[in-house]
Amino acid sequence: MPTLSPLLSERLMLCPPSPTLTPAVLDFFVRNQAHLAPWDPPQPADVLTLQGQARRMAQALQAFGDGQGLRYWLCMRAQPERVVGTLHFSAIARGPFQNTLLGYSLDQGCQGQGLMGEALARGLQEVFSGPLRLHRVQAAVQPVNRRSSALLQRLGFRREGLAPRYLFIAGAWRDHEIWSLLNPDWPDGLPPVG
Repeated sequence: MPTLSPLLSERLMLCPPSPTLTPAVLDFFVRNQAHLAPWDPPQPADVLTLQGQARRMAQALQAFGDGQGLRYWLCMRAQPERVVGTLHFSAIARGPFQNTLLGYSLDQGCQGQGLMGEALARGLQEVFSGPLRLHRVQAAVQPVNRRSSALLQRLGFRREGLAPRYLFIAGAWRDHEIWSLLNPDWPDGLPPVG
């Protein structure tokens, strides 16, 4: 199973779920509510409350421990008490699929600095070569989100196609491009684990 220690990159700490992060996570969502609204599915009514975030943190901690989902909260190494983003590897499938779904978001004030690319590179390293050692990562991006598509392309993801009416976001069913990245170190013929 993955470790509950932070992952480090040049400028960031990727922090696993911890109850001590709950106030900073709440602050992230409050600060970025309007910024994230066009891209995120509807959230539970209590998402902007400390109790709601505490409940979600406990769920993330359970999923992390079970190897079912890895959520990391992004903090600047120089300012570790402030959450500036998140990345989430969810719906981890073992057996013949060895796949996970990737989601991510970054603070509006941190856009355009290469931080999400740095965080994703470190997170992908963990899921491809860490204890999970997955074969494939899949991401879904709205076609109008060109910055996100360009980021995935820079990281080596390939566009697989368009999924019409894929997710309900901002009051409508939205089309999404499906992108994937295969583990470059997965040898042909290696049997799946778990």
